[in-house]
Amino acid sequence: MTDAAPSAGWLDGREHVLPVRVYYEDTDFTGVVYHANYARYFERGRSDFLRVAGVSHAALLEREDPAAFTVTRLAMDFRRAARIDDALLVRTTYDSVKGPRLFISQRIVRGAELICEAQVEAACIDLRGRARKPPPELVEALRPLFG
Repeated sequence: MTDAAPSAGWLDGREHVLPVRVYYEDTDFTGVVYHANYARYFERGRSDFLRVAGVSHAALLEREDPAAFTVTRLAMDFRRAARIDDALLVRTTYDSVKGPRLFISQRIVRGAELICEAQVEAACIDLRGRARKPPPELVEALRPLFG
């Protein structure tokens, strides 16, 4: 469904790995990553995982029966602070799909240190915002990567 750019990260087994550099704009006045930015890093990880798996958000919207995603639950546990100039890795696994829901596990690491982890539930929706089953080609692209 799409070609992945090298900046979209890579698969390590069933886990997607996305490098993220912490920039000044990501931090508060102390040079520590502002808590809301972890949600942005996690979003990039989920989107680039799909891109590497061959799923395009644009192609999903252009279907005869358009599909998109919305996060319905995001639980984050903060373990350590990330700081300006840190080189982080966002590690993402798509664990399962049940009806319209996708269950995703994510973590951000700096080397061997766990910085933040998240459990995410996303729902596939139509353009009116109603829940729908994910398109079959999306499920097939992810099936070999489920836990």
